[in-house]
Amino acid sequence: MPTIQTNSYIQDFMDNVKAKNPAEKDFHQAVHEVVESVYPYIVNHPRYKDAKILERMIEPDRIIIFRVCWEDDNGNTQINRGFRVQFSNAIGPYKGGLRFHPSVTLDTFKFLGFEQVFKNSLTTLPMGAAKGGSDFDPKGKSDREVMRFCQAFMTELIRHIGKDTDVPAGDIGVGAREIGYLFGQHKRLTNRFTGVLTGKSLEYGGSLIRKEATGYGCVFFVEEMLKNNEQSIEGKRCVVSGSGNVAQYTAEKVIQLGGTVVSFSDSSGTVYDPSGVTQEKLEFVKALKNERRGRIKEYADKFGCEFLEGKRPWNIECDVAFPSATQNELSLDDAKALVANGCQALGEGANMPTEPDAVKFLIENGVLFGPAKAANAGGVAVSGLEMTQNSMRISWDRNDLETRLQNIMKQIHSQCLQFSTDANGTPNYVDGANIAGFVKVADAMLSYGIQ
Repeated sequence: MPTIQTNSYIQDFMDNVKAKNPAEKDFHQAVHEVVESVYPYIVNHPRYKDAKILERMIEPDRIIIFRVCWEDDNGNTQINRGFRVQFSNAIGPYKGGLRFHPSVTLDTFKFLGFEQVFKNSLTTLPMGAAKGGSDFDPKGKSDREVMRFCQAFMTELIRHIGKDTDVPAGDIGVGAREIGYLFGQHKRLTNRFTGVLTGKSLEYGGSLIRKEATGYGCVFFVEEMLKNNEQSIEGKRCVVSGSGNVAQYTAEKVIQLGGTVVSFSDSSGTVYDPSGVTQEKLEFVKALKNERRGRIKEYADKFGCEFLEGKRPWNIECDVAFPSATQNELSLDDAKALVANGCQALGEGANMPTEPDAVKFLIENGVLFGPAKAANAGGVAVSGLEMTQNSMRISWDRNDLETRLQNIMKQIHSQCLQFSTDANGTPNYVDGANIAGFVKVADAMLSYGIQ
């Protein structure tokens, strides 16, 4: 149990964070979770406290904000805002995705960049942490409009990135098309063919299983949690939220491991398929979402199952839950429903999809909880492997890469167990992930002295 002194320190720490970073609620949430886990460890290892490592770690190395002007198909000038938050390069070049979505703010990228510090540390690969993107919305834009925006965006971003400095990747709104335009503009301006971006197409240096990696990795992590509890995914009934990339490949790996997926969702609602998603049904979802950009209700119409309009899947009876859509999609009431319906394990496929009070409730009720910075690290892990392949001018085959990914997720699980605290006889993977990620970065920072 936290002591009065610990609670007082955390409160004072967070008051200072909020005063310096007003109105950045997502960043406050991410920092608070880490401080709660890490401060008791710091008390027992005073070298970190004496050097004020935690205070230094929450401050990004630099924040870059810039104007992006481009011309639409009607000849009108459009203006967007670009961001790159380079959070920490203590253990390697900055690494993290670019997100194009009209809702993003500086808060979005600070929260994601801070989470990336610990996630990248856990992968065991030499990667620092960054995040960036723009409030540009690719939806509804022509290919030529997206191209012009990406070229304008890269013309400014190029000043701040490089294969040994900062290696961005894709994220929401930044897929193979956008990465191609960004990489092409970088190559055009530098006259160099380097691994400055990951998530590239195979034809020009991309890696196999990159699109599958986050979903596959999340399932591998949950499988390790279950194995540690003498269980497995096989035979488990699983609910998956979302229907995009992460959800699709989470479902695919669950099916391959003998589990049963009974749901997908999007912003319009949830489909509940009690008979289970087959590979054939999953291929329909991939075509629906990746090619036609349709609504998930079409799945219910085609396969004759229930559509829960405006609902998320957390009231469906399940053994394992995979929140794979967006941040803060799972509330305390949802957590109570999951526990009441027999949920034994949860793997966060999305970034910070579970609200803090829901996380605590799930852990206190014995649910094996895989936090995002551990469970969804598979995507950035394979991005790191793409960096390695680019540097070596080689390409590993699919089986080799999937084996490497699975081994990385096992290593992440082992690190979390090593540093986890006990939650009524169940490992607290949130504490384990935060402390394990912190220690590697903190030790590197100590090595450099004060900077």
